[in-house]
Amino acid sequence: MNKLFIFQFISIFAIFTNSCLCEASSAPNPVLDITGKILRTEKTYFIVPINGEKYGGVAVEPTDNNNTCQLSVIQKRYVEPHGHGLELIPVDKKKGVIRVSTDLKVAIYSTYDCLNSTMWQLEKYDGGRYFVNVGPKVRRNWFRIEKYGQGYKFVYCKVICKDVGVVMINGQKRLGLNGAPLVFNFKKEILEGR
Repeated sequence: MNKLFIFQFISIFAIFTNSCLCEASSAPNPVLDITGKILRTEKTYFIVPINGEKYGGVAVEPTDNNNTCQLSVIQKRYVEPHGHGLELIPVDKKKGVIRVSTDLKVAIYSTYDCLNSTMWQLEKYDGGRYFVNVGPKVRRNWFRIEKYGQGYKFVYCKVICKDVGVVMINGQKRLGLNGAPLVFNFKKEILEGR
């Protein structure tokens, strides 16, 4: 009886430690900034495109001249290379690490007074096309970061995942779901005096 108990204990222990090791090793890779440091929750980061074009980070701007509070996420010209800062909020904030291929919300910091929410959300416009806006709705606001070549890209996943790219509309490069992803790296915001 004693040998049977020891055998069962060893078997259960082996199964438990093996499953724990598998879970730990199967965690998605962390997202890294341009200096190679792991992205963390509750920090602000800027998007730095790697395409070498005349456009830089992302910002919030009105998309309709008649409605200054209908705000979309757009890619800025390099005159303002960093755009507005982003905070990445994963489903599981406990560990404090931003990982690829995991659901997260994206908050963007802006100076517009009419913002009800700073969260990115996907909205349908213009004959079924989807664009990234900010606003009070809570639907369609889970995105993911995926490794892509030498950088990263945002994707939106519902039934299938689609790349978040850039679409030129009325002189603005708006973020939306299209075939070509916006490829970028992250740069941590450096606060003066730190």
